[in-house]
Amino acid sequence: MAFWLIVLLFFVIATIYSSAGFGGGSSYLAILALAMYPIEEMRVISLVCNIIVVFGSVINFHLKGLRPWTDAVLLLVASIPMAYLGGKILLPRSYFLLLLGVILLVGALLMFVDYGRFTVRKPNKASLPILGGIIGFVSGLVGIGGGIFLAPVLHLQRWKAAGEIAAMASFFIFVNSIAGLVGQFSNKINIDYSKLGMLVLAVLVGGQIGNRLALQSLKPETIRFITAILISIVAINLIGKEAHVLVDIWNDLTARYFK
Repeated sequence: MAFWLIVLLFFVIATIYSSAGFGGGSSYLAILALAMYPIEEMRVISLVCNIIVVFGSVINFHLKGLRPWTDAVLLLVASIPMAYLGGKILLPRSYFLLLLGVILLVGALLMFVDYGRFTVRKPNKASLPILGGIIGFVSGLVGIGGGIFLAPVLHLQRWKAAGEIAAMASFFIFVNSIAGLVGQFSNKINIDYSKLGMLVLAVLVGGQIGNRLALQSLKPETIRFITAILISIVAINLIGKEAHVLVDIWNDLTARYFK
């Protein structure tokens, strides 16, 4: 895939996701996976771009008076160390791509959910650290901010109004991405900083446009539906290519325990 096309796609993704308060990490990873980037570089690029995009969203939500810091702290107290731990772990490429495919597929399926059709008991605040820890570890391991999982859970549980959930997700993604990035830089990573700089510039501009325009010409449901379809296609493609990993694991288990 030509690098100019990657830059353009990152710009579009940042514009779309920032309008809803998200960073776009899952879609950045999907593009980089198709472009055959090294795993360690994929994760760093995704998290750096996440941080750039959601920082603008956090500022905008703060100026609008949406500051759910108390509940955010309950999530982050466990997610920060777990994201750092996940970021330190580097899986073999086939295992990573298979896990990424599964995570993207789950995230895409959650995007298809019509939250208004469900009634779920409001969560106990004591469960927020557990939720944060699980999402934090997975996010750091793969290289996303975690909003793709946090926001649907909060919507399903009728946590608060949509605007407050978006504000919470933005702040969570921002802090979680930093923790995961710190964990990854504890390992030796080779990064092409000139290309990273161009991608950062693309998402910075796209993120600011998305924050200001909020894509008023498109309904959030339409954006979510289109994004879910695209991510599903990439996820199924990754799972199909790396399904041999499951066969290898099964053969290893049967050889070890069922001789």
